[in-house]
Amino acid sequence: MKNKDEFLKINIIMNQIRKYFEEFTKLSDQDWKLFSSKLIEVHYPKKTVFTYKGKIENYLSFIEKGSVRLFIPEEDEDQTFGFCFENQFTSAYDSFITQTYSTYQIETLTDTKLWRLTYKDLQDIYKQTKIGNVIGRKIAESLFIMKSKREQSLLNDTAEERYMKLFTEQPHLMREIPLKYLASYIGITPQALSRIRKRIS
Repeated sequence: MKNKDEFLKINIIMNQIRKYFEEFTKLSDQDWKLFSSKLIEVHYPKKTVFTYKGKIENYLSFIEKGSVRLFIPEEDEDQTFGFCFENQFTSAYDSFITQTYSTYQIETLTDTKLWRLTYKDLQDIYKQTKIGNVIGRKIAESLFIMKSKREQSLLNDTAEERYMKLFTEQPHLMREIPLKYLASYIGITPQALSRIRKRIS
């Protein structure tokens, strides 16, 4: 049984998620009731892989608390290519929408709390609500923009510029990301990243 404080906390985060969507579309109470009833609360400790390469992604997750990294596992060294933080969605989205095997994994960088939708529940939301497709499009757009920014940055920015952009976007969370993951994301060695950090500190 959840106590009064737990219900209050859940109500706060539900309002936070609703506010996120209502920045671009008005939600009726009926639509919101259906949408919020499908959300599943999940907690993961630090360094937990919750989406695996070779498995079908069945969840779309909103990060209430914590941070995660997206990476391709390799024998010598993982290739980190993305990070997601609080108040963002995360998923192996290509696997999720096609229901095919994921080619990468997602791991928590800190203790993390997620609110998740299953693939089936999202399809039900599309069918049963007036704004389901708008919600789906918004989530897809946010994940696409994250991917596009990463690709363009690799083509157009120096390693130092890539680091500074990430630092500017999430300054209070940068200390949570191990140096080797940051270096892999930027596309340089940890030693080169250390030199950049010393130069700009």
